[in-house]
Amino acid sequence: MRATVLVRPKGGILDPQGEAVERSLRQLGFAVDGARVGRLIDLEVAAPTPAEARAQLESMCERLLANTLIESYEIELESGDP
Repeated sequence: MRATVLVRPKGGILDPQGEAVERSLRQLGFAVDGARVGRLIDLEVAAPTPAEARAQLESMCERLLANTLIESYEIELESGDP
């Protein structure tokens, strides 16, 4: 089962990369505010059901993929149906 995990800094946490991106975009003439930089992780998960895949992904995020003290994560599962 294919999954995408989006990890980004929690609100209120300093994001130096996001600040640099925002500052650079403004210097280029773009009107932007609140840029945040995160990570996108694509995975193939061997699980018999979407519920089990989500449970495995939650565990992966909690144990390795995200620092849950300062980062939040979102999980998106893709069904195998066309």
